[in-house]
Amino acid sequence: MSKRWPVSLVVNDGRTPRIVLRPLGRRDRAAWERLRRESAEYLARWEPTPPDGVGNRVTYSGYVRAMNDEARAGTTLPFAIEVDGHLAGQVHLFGITRGSLMSAAAGYWIGPEYAGQGLTTRALAEVCDYAFGPMGLHRVEVNVRPENAASLAVVAHVRMRDEGVRERYMHIEGRWCDHRTFALTVEELEGRRTISRWVESP
Repeated sequence: MSKRWPVSLVVNDGRTPRIVLRPLGRRDRAAWERLRRESAEYLARWEPTPPDGVGNRVTYSGYVRAMNDEARAGTTLPFAIEVDGHLAGQVHLFGITRGSLMSAAAGYWIGPEYAGQGLTTRALAEVCDYAFGPMGLHRVEVNVRPENAASLAVVAHVRMRDEGVRERYMHIEGRWCDHRTFALTVEELEGRRTISRWVESP
């Protein structure tokens, strides 16, 4: 069983720059809001949208509070990606289910200035290590739009198995979009110490 939230993880894969996965805090507000503004156009094609076109407006403090509540309840692990001391994006483990499934899904985003450097791959690998190790989960999946080349490269570097297409899986950009599901289970890691030292270099 993993330790209770808050949790911080240091990516010890022998590579640079240094990556720390940690909770968002009040001191991150200005950096997070700036990064989200600068990333808005870059991320618009991939982020979920409300089908009714309305959605709920949430303040930064409300967002952080909600994430922490879900983390303490054991359903989500919401990490900020910190690169050499700078906020670069986020990686979440969500939909955490125990019992007979012992599984979760992972999602991530990173600012455009940090894209294409293998940082998301390293962060995802570390989260999977934590999921299969201290958390004791059996399966982690990632769902990716088929046209999202950057995200497809991330799951390829982590060597996730392609499980096929989920049609009209998630609402994005005003329509229901297909996604491809990629996954890893504990059995696929036998003989390998950690995923973070197993990933292919970008």
